[in-house]
Amino acid sequence: MTTIVLASASPRRRELLAQAGVDFRVDPAHVDETIPQGTAAEAAAVGLAERKALAVARRSAGPVLAADTIVAAADGGILGKPASTTEAREMLSRLAGTTHRVVTGVCLALDGGRRCRTACDTTFVTMRQLTNAEIDAYASSGEPFGKAGGYAIQESGDRFVTHVGGSWTNVVGLPMELVLSLLREEGVV
Repeated sequence: MTTIVLASASPRRRELLAQAGVDFRVDPAHVDETIPQGTAAEAAAVGLAERKALAVARRSAGPVLAADTIVAAADGGILGKPASTTEAREMLSRLAGTTHRVVTGVCLALDGGRRCRTACDTTFVTMRQLTNAEIDAYASSGEPFGKAGGYAIQESGDRFVTHVGGSWTNVVGLPMELVLSLLREEGVV
């Protein structure tokens, strides 16, 4: 089995890869994650994943796996990671009582970045109506930070979710079915 380089500092992505038995080491990408206005969620997620993979492939030997997760609200807005409690409240308010899309772009950079395999997975998540008190308490808990859309389904944010249509691991931040398929196709695992 080949050791891959995970271009992410996400503990959730590390945990998912470890649970799948993938041999990896971590080399986080530090790239600008600004999404140009008007970019579709799928294109943004894949573009950011590719940017991360290529940044790390230039300095690390071996296959590089990168991912980026974006939440696309029902109103069409793209939600990244909240920068403040106020922003977390706003995100949760937009998601409450709606079905939103969780989109993760994945890039596997090979041969020092000369070749890339990209893919995207989308999961539909329905969130129940939330009271202002629930939104305030969750936003103030610190849990929303570092999570696209301002909630963590794998932590206590699952209590707000009534339905997941698609990959649960995609909502966590790494669609393992898709990732393992890419790694197998390239003979990495």
